[in-house]
Amino acid sequence: MPDKKSILLIIGGGIAAYKCLELIRRLKEQNISVTPVLTNAGAEFVTPLSLATLAETQVHTDLFDLKNETEIGHIQLSRQADLVVVAPATADLMAKMANGLANDLASTLLLATDKDVLIAPAMNDLMWDHPATQRNIATLKKDGATFVGPDVGDMACGETGPGRLSEPAEIVEAIQTALHVKKDPLNSGPLSGKTVLITAGPTHEPIDPVRYIANRSSGKQGYALAEMAASLGANVTLISGPTKLSPPTGVRFIEVETAREMRDATLANLPADIAICAAAVADWRVKKSAGQKMKKSNDGLPIFDLAENPDILATLAGLKDQSELKDQRPRLLIGFAAETETVIEHATKKLKKKGCDWIVA
Repeated sequence: MPDKKSILLIIGGGIAAYKCLELIRRLKEQNISVTPVLTNAGAEFVTPLSLATLAETQVHTDLFDLKNETEIGHIQLSRQADLVVVAPATADLMAKMANGLANDLASTLLLATDKDVLIAPAMNDLMWDHPATQRNIATLKKDGATFVGPDVGDMACGETGPGRLSEPAEIVEAIQTALHVKKDPLNSGPLSGKTVLITAGPTHEPIDPVRYIANRSSGKQGYALAEMAASLGANVTLISGPTKLSPPTGVRFIEVETAREMRDATLANLPADIAICAAAVADWRVKKSAGQKMKKSNDGLPIFDLAENPDILATLAGLKDQSELKDQRPRLLIGFAAETETVIEHATKKLKKKGCDWIVA
């Protein structure tokens, strides 16, 4: 049996803290021990007794605990686990982390640790979207923290949007990935051993430093497909244009901007059993984007030449006709047709023209 892994679980204040009870139970099933750290706000939602009972260990709450601090207990706690997990991570707790504040046990542990940190955010959707929170998230990612979630859905406040704590099973999977431990083979799923390549989101084709050509795409469909494929046991690579979404857990994520970058990343990650081209790739790009903001010409319109972007779906389908690359063609190639009229007719033509296996219209 492999060595038992351990995590330090920091529980922030929020109604989602109740999910930590289920999280601890699931982690123990995976032979991962948990040392809980409960913030004062978190104690408003779950009790130290319930956490201690499930974790079968002491729950830490006080930075100035006389017994533990005689041996600098907060330093020991911050170093002895294999991974530090913050769930739920509130906007306040993430702000402390991003700015290096250490005025309670949780924030002090986070500042003193030399281990990787996994963050599972949970908050109101407006708090999540607030520029201050987004700045803090960017800082934390730059500092090396990884994130799981948040999910989009109904929240305790009655609103719907991004900010819902990821489900315990999803957090467990993220912890297993961070710890590099083998996942439960019983949950491998029907796509176990299969490789799935998915493109998602728009592409941005720069005109100049402030303007670009793009299609309207949130990326939600491609990200949802990637999340589902991973949950079914597939090894998933998600290649995404610019979106506001967090990459799904357990997915290899590659971020690109332009259609040519997306094509190159797609070809570089072949072969694949299944390729799903869900991205809304811009059909056109500027042949030569300007280094400075373009000014209006005499007739009021900036002048630039357009070039056609590569057709990624057709490129993948065409690999079967190239002897040296035929083995690179995905066994199942799926495209999308987003139309505003005569949907079936346009999609049928695209299916025949592109040479893919399926078209989702």
